[in-house]
Amino acid sequence: MSKPFAGVRILDFTRYLAGPYGTYQLALLGADVVKIEAREGGDEIRGQLVDSPEWLQRKMPPGFLAVNANKRSLTLDLRTPEAIEVVKRLVAGADVVWENFRPGVMAKLGLGYETLAAINPKLIYCAVSGFGHTGPEKTTAAFDGKLQAMSGIMSITGEPAGGPMRAGFAICDTIGGVTAALAVSSALYQRTHTGQGQFVDVAMLDAALAFIPGPVTEWMVAGIEQKQIGNGSVSRKPTANRFKAKDSYLVLAVLTEPQFQRLMQTIGRADALADPRFKDWAARTTNLPALREVIEGALASADAKAWEAKLTAADVPCSSIWRIEEIVQHPQLESRDVLQTVDSRFGPLRLVGAGFKLAHGSPGIDRPPPSLGEHTDEVLREAGYAPADIEKLRAAGAI
Repeated sequence: MSKPFAGVRILDFTRYLAGPYGTYQLALLGADVVKIEAREGGDEIRGQLVDSPEWLQRKMPPGFLAVNANKRSLTLDLRTPEAIEVVKRLVAGADVVWENFRPGVMAKLGLGYETLAAINPKLIYCAVSGFGHTGPEKTTAAFDGKLQAMSGIMSITGEPAGGPMRAGFAICDTIGGVTAALAVSSALYQRTHTGQGQFVDVAMLDAALAFIPGPVTEWMVAGIEQKQIGNGSVSRKPTANRFKAKDSYLVLAVLTEPQFQRLMQTIGRADALADPRFKDWAARTTNLPALREVIEGALASADAKAWEAKLTAADVPCSSIWRIEEIVQHPQLESRDVLQTVDSRFGPLRLVGAGFKLAHGSPGIDRPPPSLGEHTDEVLREAGYAPADIEKLRAAGAI
């Protein structure tokens, strides 16, 4: 069975991460994503500095490879009128235009929503930006670090003594991208009922707040300010935290009474179950230093990985700290086909696919990330350009 978005054509003007991550989700689901890149340099992420000169020289650093499989690359110089006409011609047969410029940039190029919707009234136009197309901050530049700081995410992350801390990845970019994918999917589905296209306005700040509804609602409804809790759980249970083992750390996610009892029995401290300091969750929270001493004293007898195996077998939720190079070898991921291998001109590439499976038409990686301009002629031919016309565009510097 074909993938859910087979037959959907997306003109992808996005770059960096928030935009490409969103279009990647639909590309995995079968959409034909035509990545429109600057003739000189392409997507800025192609020039990302990495400890791999070979991939940087190819303009294919890992940051680009990570979110651009299944796409085709068309290079255009949007400063030329010829390139603008190419876009308008492509828009006539497209389902979605997706961009993540600051508000107003596409309109200045002559490619704003109103202009393109006049060409194709069924067009879904998705604009991803830091603050959206309305409000006092709409033209303010926004990148992931700014949004992590501004959204409140940093204020609730890290240890109190160490100050606010960023997440270890570009969380606001990926949140913005997956939100845009949901928004475009919703608009495409609605179009099946109405036959109408529409403007989709995705603000990364809005999306970040939508992903932390718990802390926001606690403050808005009850006036509760969430503090930095380090490696503690939002459940506030004292046994949902990071604990020191012999060689490294073990994260426990012990949230229920049966789990607590199994924890104490498995680490050889069943005697602590009769200790009045640990009789219930309130007492355990009050006496957390003593409880931590009991737990870590027991965990010190073995390595974290050994405790993970033993506690997991006893149905006690926990995990040692897995490094990226370790988790990608886990047989669970292999069985789920999360990491997929695709052939490329540079050899096999192992890339991250989608985070879910479908009974019919599951998302998957079918083609490698494109080299810059790899599909320019192919896409133009599909749009009806003759070889001579393509050469004229190239001579004019439009492609």
